[in-house]
Parts: sequence; C-alpha cells; structure tokens
Amino acid sequence: MGSQGGFGQSKEFLDLVKSIGEARSKAEEDRIVLREIDTLKGRISDPDIPKRKMKEFIIRLVYVEMLGHDASFGHIHAVKMTHDDSLLLKRTGYLAVTLFLNEDHDLIILIVNTIQKDLKSDNYLAVCAALDATCRLINEETIPAVLPQVVDLLGHSKEAVRKKAVMALHRFYQKSPSQLSHLVSNFRKRLCDNDPGVMGATLCPLYDLITIDVNAYKDLVVSFVSILKQVAERRLPKSYDYHQMPAPFIQIKLLKILALLGSGDKQASEHMYTVIGDIIRKGDSSSNIGNAILYECICCVSSIYPNPKLLEAAADVIAKFLKSDSHNLKYMGIDALGRLIKLSPHIAEQHQLAVIDCLEDPDDTLKRKTFELLYKMTKSSNVEVIVDRMVDYMISVSDDHYKTYIASRCVELAEQFAPSNHWFIQTMNKVFEHAGDHVNIKVAHNLMRLIAEGFGEDDDAAYSQLRSSAVESYLRIIVEPKLPSVFLQVICWVLGEYGTADGKYSASYITGKLCDVAESYSNDETVKAYAISALMKIYAFEIAAGRKVDMLPECQSLVEELLASHSTDLQQRAYELQALIGLDARAVETILPLDASCEDIEVDKNLSFLNGYVQQSLERGAQPYIPEDERHGMGNISNFRSQDQLESSQHGLRFDPYELPKPPMPSKVAPVSLSSSTDLVPVPESLYSRKNHQVSSVGLASETGSSELKLRLDGVPKKWGRPTYSSPTSSSNSTTQQSVNGVTKVDGANSKVHDSYDLRKPQIEISQEKQKLAASLFGGGSTKPEKRPSTSNKVSKPSGSAAERYQESKAAAVSKELAGEKTNHQPPPDLLDLRESTVTTAPPSVDPFKQLEGLLDPSISSTINHGGSGAKNAPDVMALYAETIASGHSGTGDNVNLLPELSSAAIRGITGETIMTPLSQPVKGPNAKDALEKDAKVRQMGVTPSSQNPILFKDLLG
Repeated sequence: MGSQGGFGQSKEFLDLVKSIGEARSKAEEDRIVLREIDTLKGRISDPDIPKRKMKEFIIRLVYVEMLGHDASFGHIHAVKMTHDDSLLLKRTGYLAVTLFLNEDHDLIILIVNTIQKDLKSDNYLAVCAALDATCRLINEETIPAVLPQVVDLLGHSKEAVRKKAVMALHRFYQKSPSQLSHLVSNFRKRLCDNDPGVMGATLCPLYDLITIDVNAYKDLVVSFVSILKQVAERRLPKSYDYHQMPAPFIQIKLLKILALLGSGDKQASEHMYTVIGDIIRKGDSSSNIGNAILYECICCVSSIYPNPKLLEAAADVIAKFLKSDSHNLKYMGIDALGRLIKLSPHIAEQHQLAVIDCLEDPDDTLKRKTFELLYKMTKSSNVEVIVDRMVDYMISVSDDHYKTYIASRCVELAEQFAPSNHWFIQTMNKVFEHAGDHVNIKVAHNLMRLIAEGFGEDDDAAYSQLRSSAVESYLRIIVEPKLPSVFLQVICWVLGEYGTADGKYSASYITGKLCDVAESYSNDETVKAYAISALMKIYAFEIAAGRKVDMLPECQSLVEELLASHSTDLQQRAYELQALIGLDARAVETILPLDASCEDIEVDKNLSFLNGYVQQSLERGAQPYIPEDERHGMGNISNFRSQDQLESSQHGLRFDPYELPKPPMPSKVAPVSLSSSTDLVPVPESLYSRKNHQVSSVGLASETGSSELKLRLDGVPKKWGRPTYSSPTSSSNSTTQQSVNGVTKVDGANSKVHDSYDLRKPQIEISQEKQKLAASLFGGGSTKPEKRPSTSNKVSKPSGSAAERYQESKAAAVSKELAGEKTNHQPPPDLLDLRESTVTTAPPSVDPFKQLEGLLDPSISSTINHGGSGAKNAPDVMALYAETIASGHSGTGDNVNLLPELSSAAIRGITGETIMTPLSQPVKGPNAKDALEKDAKVRQMGVTPSSQNPILFKDLLG
C-alpha cells in the first residue's frame, strides 16, 4: 500500500500533488494527469480494494476533475461510497458526488434513496451531509421525494441542521416556487429562531419573497428593525464578528430588506430612521467591511422615504469616500452620489472638484462611472460641457460596446437639452462621424425628422436657418474619407431635400457632390440608393421651378451604370430618374412637391378614382360587388376550411388505440352512367397544401343536399382514363394530416485620520481651468432642469407626422368597420381558425369556361341560393377554382408563419369579414402543386385522367 505521508494519504498521492505543482507548462501538467488517469482506471475497478484506499482514489479523482480532465469512469464508485456506514467515507462520497454530478445526471436516481435514508439518521453529521447534497443534486422532479423530511428537520435540536434545512428549502423555492407556496410561513417562524445562524439563513429566502411581493411582508418591518438594532448593539456572540464588525453580512442583508420595505412608505420608513442613523454614526471606515456597511446604509437612505438628517449623514460619508486615495472607495462615492442627487440635487455641488478629479483620473472604470453621474445631473445650463466631454471620451475609447452606449447617451442629452439648433447639428455630426456604425438607425431617422420639422417653433426663419446650417455643415463633412454609412444616408437625404432651398448653392454643385459620394462608396448599395433619390429630388425641384436641367457627365454615367445594376432597387430608382426628367413642370410638381416630407398624405379609402372603371365594367356585363353580409354562397367552403385547420391545430401524439375498421357502407346514390350529372363538391384549399392529398369522393358529395354544385356533362365524350377510374360509387374518405411539433488598506489607523483630511494634507492650489470647469458643470444648481421635448414628439405642424396620420386613419377605418358590423347577424367566426385569407383573382378578359355556360342545369343552379337573395348569391364555380389556384401560391407548406395567420384571424374575428386581396398576375407554366390541385378538382367533376396526361386543362387554364 506504500508508505504513509501527511494527512493519512499515501506517498504516491503526495508525489502526484508535488509533481503537478512543479510542472513548468500546461502540456507537462496534462501528461502527469493523463498518466494518473490510466493508473486509477486500472486500480479502482479492483473488487478487493480496501475502503481506506478507495477513499484516497476518490480524492485523487476529485483532484483530476478540478484540473479539467474527465473522471467519469469513477463517478459510480463515488455514488457507492455514499451508501457506506462509515461517516468519514459517507461524507467523502457526498463531497465527491456534489463535485462530479449535476442535478440532471443519470446517476441522481441512485442517490435519492440514500439521501432519504440519511435525512432520518440519528447522527446529525450524516444529516448535514445529506442536506448539503440535497441543495446541489435534487432537481424539480425529485423535490417531492425529500420535501417532507426537510420540513421536519426545521424543528431539529441541532442548530446546524435547522440552518441547512432552511437553506435546502430556499433552494427548492428557487427551483420550483409552486411546490413550496404552502410552506412560506415556515420562513417567518425561523426568523424568530434562538440561533443567530438560523435567523441569518432565513433572511435570504425572505429577501427573495419580499422582492416579489412587498406588501405581504410590511408587518415584519418592526421585527427587522429590532433584529438590526440588536446586531448593531453587539448582542450577538463574538463568533459572528468580522474585522471587529458585529455580524456585518447580517447587517447588509437586513439593510437591503429594509430598503425594499420602506420604498415610498413614510410610516414604515419612520421606524428605520433611528437605527440607520446609529449605524452610520458608529460606522468604521478603516476596513472594507465597514465601508461596505456604510455604502449599504446610503443605498437604504436613498430608497426609503427621504429624511433630511439621514441625507446629510449620507453626504458626509460620500465626502469621505471621494477624498480617499483608494480608487475603490472613490468608485463607491461616485455611485452613492448618483443615488442621492435624485433626492437632493444640490449635494453634487459640494463635491464638484472631487467629481472633476475622478473625470480626469486615468482609471477607466472610475471615469465611466463619473460619466454616468454627469448624465444624471445634466440640465440645460451644463449640457454643452458634459456632452462635449462625453464626445471626446467616446472618440478616445476603443471598446465598441461602450462607444455605442456613450453615443446613445450623447444623442439623448442633445435631444432633450439642446440650447440651440446650430449646437445640436454640430453635436450630432460629431457623434455620427466618430461612432456612426454604432448608432442606432432610429437616431438617424429622428435627426432627419427634426431637421424637417424643427424644434417645435412656428418661426419659418428658424426653420430655414436650421436647414441651411445643416446643409453647410454636411457639405464640409462630405469631403472627408471613410464616413459611416448611416451618416452618409443622413447627408444625402438633407442635401436632396434642402441643398438648393435657399439658393446659396446651385443644383449642379449639389449633384456633383452627390455623384462623388455614390462613386466613393460604390460598394454600399444603401448609400447609392439615397444618393440617386437625392438627385431625383434636386432635378424635380429644378424642373418644377421652370429652370433648365443640365445633367452633369458624371451624373449621366452614374445613371447609366445603375440602369444595368444587379440591384433591382437601384435599377428602379435610375429608371424613375430617367423618366422624371422627361416630364413637364406640372407633372413633376405633382409627383415630387417641394418640401413635402412633412405634408399630409390624403388616402382615398373609398377608392373613388376607380368609379369610372367600375362603371365601364358594369356596362360590359361584369358582376357588381357583393357586400360581406350578403355573401353566403361561400359559407360551405369557409366551414370546410375552418374545420380542417382546427383538426390540424389539434393534431398531436395520441395514445388511444385505433378503432376497429368499419364495414363499407353502400352508397346512397345509385350508380349512373358517365353521361349523367356528376357531383362537384367544394373542397378546402388547405387540403391541397399537404404532402399527401385527399380527394373527396363522389359519394361524400351526395350527402351535402341541395347546397351542392352539379355540372351536367351530357353528350360530352369521355377522353381520359379507364372505366374503372370513373366509377361514381367508389369512395375514399381517408384523411391524412401533417403533425406540427480582498481588503483595501486606507491611510490612517482609524476614522479620525479621514476626518482630518484637509489638516494632514498639504493645501494644493486649484488651477483656474479646473475652477472654470467646475463652474460650468455645477453652476446654477438651484435652477430646475428644463428638458426640451424629445424628437419623438416634436412636431411643427398641428397635422402631425405622416406615420401618425396613417395610424389615425387606420384606427378610424377599423372603428368604422366595427360600427358596421353591429348589424351583421352572422355568427362570430372562430378565432382559432388559422386559415389564410380568401384570395380571388380578377376574371380573365377571355373566360375559358364561357363555353360551359349552357351546360349548367338551371333547375339545379336555382337551388344554390343559401341566403334567399336570388341568383346573385350563388357561388361561382370558376371563382372557386381560381381561389384554389391562388391558394396554391400562398405558402401553406411546412414552414408556416403563425403570427400573420393569427393576426389575420383576429382581424376576421373583429370585423366579421373575409379580406379579399386581388392576385396581380396568374402564374404561368406547369407546376407540380397546381397540377395536383387541378387533378383533384377534375376528379370531383367525374372526369378521370390517365397517367400519360397528368396536367389537365393545361392549355385551357394556363
């Protein structure tokens, strides 16, 4: 077994630890560990190995796992060791198991029974070991197996067991709150435990519960204050002291709880004022733990109902933090100052020089925290200094994430507190120029809208000055190389809209600059699109003004290049520009009016401009529009589609056995010859979008009664298929569905040294520049911050922006439809119906089925009036067929986007209408999906195709 070393381990194990510690590289360490793994694999499987030796092997396995190597071959041996009767071996096994396994490991099931047994043990050490393993290994599914035993252990005679039981229940609550909702009262009871350790452990679950529901624990405010007072008065045993501070971690947790309970509650906060003031007054700032308690007191003071004396005491503590030489304490002081200025803004003025020192500190973390403080104390009087400092720091920083963050802060402050339009434009230019790729595109849109609408004044001169200032600044910046794409988009838009508005710059000069931009950034299609649109606006304004347009050669070459571009968007813009130049002034002014980016867009909801076309179509014999409440003819198809979609949505795994096959039922319809009438049944279009298609039988159609459509084919010769295929008595009712599845030491021995900071430190003369900066940042502290309205609600005209007017018109349309729906007596549609909107196509100019008009039996067609309103309500067979074709291209395959389907279903549920969207153009050419749909339709007519001609009516229907 080898000679023994220290701690009862073998010399072999000690040599392993020594060799790993002396390894000079990771590769050498890995070689040693891999050699050890090979050794353990050979020895640990020996059935006659002594238990003490097995304990050492398990410890060596723990060592291997801690070094990042796999020791899964020995996990089962650690599980076996937890079953041992020896307490030392059992605790070793539990330690190894908690390090090896996680709560979802396959071996957990082997430990649950052992944990249940050990929780009932008479040896409290075994119980504590089992509770430790419970917190780490029990998952949500196995909580009920051990929960009763853990609850019983709350009344155990040993305080260590009670403490660990509280910790186990807290862990259970974090994993599954619903299983412990009836046991929450146990935490209240343990708060009154005689042992401070049990009481301290109970504070953690109570903090989580109070965070969720504060009002349910308001009655515990007096109890928490009493406990905190006893702790602060050193009534706890000396064993709970840390660096001569009485139970500091219990104090911190209690202060966190009181901050939650006293937030916005004056009555509850009044109970806390005395004890918090005593803790601040007795606080020791000579150690980190003492400073931590003082910081938590400041956080509590800033959360509860304000008290002037506590605010002054907190300000004195912040002064000590900021005057310290430790960067950590300065950081805490800046953070605490940011919390207090929300309640008392003048506090920052007392520490203005200290804040400036932190702003110029080389510590990057401290500098960023100071910028957060300056952001909170920004107002219209100091916004220029603060934003300029933030922009300078943004330029110097290399962290893209923080650059994005500080750029958004600069934009927000500039929008809210901008003192002038010129300063705002210049500031936004700096932000876009140095952080354009990191700025949200919404910021660019807001800037363009602000330039168009202004800051809300009704002064046209101010509008003109703002736009002219923007144009001048952009013409200076546009010559700089490597500008961000977002910034170039803003520049092109502004130059296109207002480049020639004031007459200071000619159209040829502006267009030349825009062509240079498009040429310099030829790889950016978005910039080129903005540039060509800006050219179009400038030429349109020139034509509308009656001036002659002379396109520069570089602009002409740009247009010719874009006419042959691979981008359809750039092609379209180039063709539009080419077509616009050839129009007269009146047409151009109508298409692109001057300064119309903020004008109202009038929407003709009644489409009155189509009245002439509609009247001509009616005179030619077209069918008039049928209102929704009179459109009953398509009811059957809607019902079929709704039923099919409902079945598809409810489809899933089923565990009930299959039904016994039923004997075939004879058809109720007598067999008829081919020349007799053949039933035509409306079939849900969604059935055709599946991989396996269902063809409704003729026999099924015979049960639909008088609502069927029948097509007479008397005298029509049979051209396809064999006679066995066209048997009307054969039926197939099968349905196929697709399933959707450290301590920082501070100068001085005690707090007196910090109190005499100004006495012991030599007086340093403050530079005039620093004093001027402090006056800029903190001057005028008594004035209230005046926030400018954000760009999100800046409008210069009472009519509002185009987007808002569009939303208002849309809301008005919906309300109008809702008002009209009150007279609709149809039953409300099923909101779970996920079918697509009905799509109809305009009838072709030459109806291919015009030849079949005389074949429809008038006696049968007269019975297809479901609404009793005459022949105009009869469903159209050809419209149904066109609907089926259109639905084949609507994308009802496997990758279905449910969001538009649900939204369309919700709209149909509100308005009670079926949205009709015209299909722009029928799809030409053979399509496998369309062929299957047509084949199924023709089979219902009674015509059976042959295998040599699978695509029916190809020439007829296209």
